[in-house]
Amino acid sequence: MDGNPVYLGVMQEAGQDSLEITIEEGIAVAGFRAASITDLEEISAVCERIGKFIEKNHPKRIVFDFEGVKFFSSQILGLMVDVRAKLQAYDGEVVISGIDPQLHRVFKITNLDKVFRFFPDRESAVRSS
Repeated sequence: MDGNPVYLGVMQEAGQDSLEITIEEGIAVAGFRAASITDLEEISAVCERIGKFIEKNHPKRIVFDFEGVKFFSSQILGLMVDVRAKLQAYDGEVVISGIDPQLHRVFKITNLDKVFRFFPDRESAVRSS
């Protein structure tokens, strides 16, 4: 790839763009595009969309980019764990970027900070090995 992001579409839900999946330098990046991710129907649709993406593409790494997200439902933690399990089936990895310090505390409280790698921004997560 030439390093330019490959646009794979934005999920439209209730009139809002909630998730954008791109391929950057050969790495899948799922970027949330809302400050608050709490709507159960929206989260269910995101889970379904990411599941189909994984099934079709078998990415070696998915970066979940939380830049700009200030609040999320606990179902997002379940999504992260589920995606991790799917990728582990073929030695893939889930990493997290751009997470707000308050949200990072949720990962610490649940000990998920020991399960995922965290990066300050999308670029460093994509370039990590």
